[in-house]
Amino acid sequence: MNILFVLENYIPHIGGVEVLFQGLSEKLVKKGYSVTILTHRLKDTKQEEILNGVKIIRVNCFHSRYLFSLFAIPQAIRLAKEHDIINTTTFTGVLPAWIASKIMKKPNVLSVMEVWIGKWRKLTEAGIVSSFLHNFLEKIIYKFKFDKYAVISKSTAKQLTDIGIDKNKIEVIYPGIDYNHWDPSKYDEVEIRKKFDLDTKFVYFFYGRPGISKGLEYLIRAVPLISKQIKNSILVAIVSKDKTYEKRYDYILDLIKKLGVENKVLLIDPVPYNELPNYIKMADCVVVPSLAEGFGFTTVESCAMNKPVVASKVGSIPEVISGKYVLVKPGNAEAIAKGVEMVYHDKFMRSELKKFELEDNIKGYLKVYEGLIK
Repeated sequence: MNILFVLENYIPHIGGVEVLFQGLSEKLVKKGYSVTILTHRLKDTKQEEILNGVKIIRVNCFHSRYLFSLFAIPQAIRLAKEHDIINTTTFTGVLPAWIASKIMKKPNVLSVMEVWIGKWRKLTEAGIVSSFLHNFLEKIIYKFKFDKYAVISKSTAKQLTDIGIDKNKIEVIYPGIDYNHWDPSKYDEVEIRKKFDLDTKFVYFFYGRPGISKGLEYLIRAVPLISKQIKNSILVAIVSKDKTYEKRYDYILDLIKKLGVENKVLLIDPVPYNELPNYIKMADCVVVPSLAEGFGFTTVESCAMNKPVVASKVGSIPEVISGKYVLVKPGNAEAIAKGVEMVYHDKFMRSELKKFELEDNIKGYLKVYEGLIK
């Protein structure tokens, strides 16, 4: 089977979608399938290369993922001739993938992480005009009919049915994580606690982007409340400094100063992927204050590390969280503070760990592909 992925971004661009499709593509290659990725060309990347067995073709579109929608169409049509199935994801890969599949009469799959219709203005940094345009364009995207919709949670599946997608065309395929990487027995918290003088502290930990949808603002607003109840507590946060979120990062810094909690918050620059588990191991609990979540990698990773997790009761989080946890009202500093206090007093829910294996993700996609090709 020859599989063509049409993706607006791919490695070396880093994000949840890129990591998901890198894992899927490389696993498929190891199983003997042929995989080609058509993506937009980033600065200082090769136009064509083979990476871990995956053929990558990058389209020159002035480094704009938006222009990729148009510039990728000729390449997508050409590549569709020699591939059995075309898989794309929202947003800008949809048009070239759909056109190529229709012209060459090849089955198509749309992978959906989360539906953002109605959320652009509230949960992103986009202005009024930009939010309106993104909302409008996303509605158009779902007018293109695909043979199958692969979604990453039941929550996303419901979002699709709510906007009129046929439930019989939707397949829930949870992403997988590498449990060998997130094995708490392999990591040591002592060095990091000593490095940042945290030996006697109760550490609640956050890692991720400062974007509005991640809810970091509400966690910062919870700091004075937590500090009042847990005197030796400190928030340690690894926060992305990507230029996309520069204004939001500055807003978080200003909020910390405004609340007068500079000595109760430790901001750390992003660390390499292989070092991140050490920081989770160091924490007494992890906080996931998201306002929206398609899957919840942070939640699943932290649960795998056997850490108590305080997370928003929103999106997919209730269906993927397990182990030791407290679910709280989203966008509410008081609820977050109460959740952290509950963990401090060992008053959290306990359940068997839910596992999301990479192999199950591969099997799910292969089942969809094989069902369409027959």
